[in-house]
Amino acid sequence: MRWIWIDRFEELQKGSHARAIKNVTLAEDHLHDHFPGFPVMPASLMLEGMAQTGGILLGDLHDFKHIVILAKVPKVTFHSWACPGDTLTYLARLTDERPEGGAVEVTATVGDRLVAEADIVFVHLDEKDSQLGAIDQKNFVFSMNLMGVMEVGRAGTGDESDPS
Repeated sequence: MRWIWIDRFEELQKGSHARAIKNVTLAEDHLHDHFPGFPVMPASLMLEGMAQTGGILLGDLHDFKHIVILAKVPKVTFHSWACPGDTLTYLARLTDERPEGGAVEVTATVGDRLVAEADIVFVHLDEKDSQLGAIDQKNFVFSMNLMGVMEVGRAGTGDESDPS
């Protein structure tokens, strides 16, 4: 996945729900142009963060044995905005799971304020499909590789014999 629109997972309950956060900061280039004088997180990027949270929830259900991709967003509603300094919380709940894919309901909130809500559908691709190799998976696939960047590191003690 080329762009990651979540900063970390606070909760990942297999087969049930996931909670992830995204800190909105002026360090993000897109906020300098969207909108001049009133920087807000673009709705499309909030939707991508919600999809990443839901896609990882679905992928985790089967220990990332399937290739999970976003299929469609049948419903999305934006109620408010997120500005620099806000922390978006994405809460995804698994609503359907089948061999061919699954669906989630996701909300985005800033504190108690509802910012957005969406229904998102994902499909599983067949790894044996001969055309799959032609797809640049890093751009849109939810996989265990993405989880690696979400791990929280721990600081070492400064002692060279300490493996942490």
